[in-house]
Amino acid sequence: MANEALIVVDMQNDFCEGGALAVPGANAIVPLVNRLIGRHDHVVLTQDWHPAGHASFASSWKDATPFSSVQFPYGPQTLWPVHCVQGTPGAEFHPELNVHKAQMVARKGFHTGIDSYSAFRENDRMTRTGLDGYLKARGFTKLILCGLALDYCVAWSAIDARQAGFDVAVVVEATAAIDLDGSKKRMLKEMRQGGINLNATA
Repeated sequence: MANEALIVVDMQNDFCEGGALAVPGANAIVPLVNRLIGRHDHVVLTQDWHPAGHASFASSWKDATPFSSVQFPYGPQTLWPVHCVQGTPGAEFHPELNVHKAQMVARKGFHTGIDSYSAFRENDRMTRTGLDGYLKARGFTKLILCGLALDYCVAWSAIDARQAGFDVAVVVEATAAIDLDGSKKRMLKEMRQGGINLNATA
């Protein structure tokens, strides 16, 4: 449909099997994501794109461990293993992902002191990526989301897209979750309560 765009979130090597921050089941969804790409005329890819030494890396903090939490100026921030560093193989898209139909790649997380789960707003909730303006300028009103990880970048992107006024659906079977401390169940509930369609199929 002319007013519908597919947003493929962070299908990158570091989030897939063998990667620095591998999401369980990530490789298995690649064929489903490719099927969705094949069915859509308008495709946007998002890409985590951190500078070396990013503040959200546990290695940037003395004695910190991955998946612990620290207080940032904008609130609690989970610390992650080093991942998706700009220009590294880990930041590249999964080699089997059909990237050729992508009309735009939206990069996020490139500000050293701010992490970015959502493709629309960074974690300070103030810094915008410009993606909503791009989509609205092109006349898109409905967004379909898939990719990694369901309970972080997909969910935050979906919620922000809904708040920006888009009709939003998440193809849950074409996602995989980190599920840190019950995050999958929590974010599915938040998306449902936010008016996001979770019944779309690949």
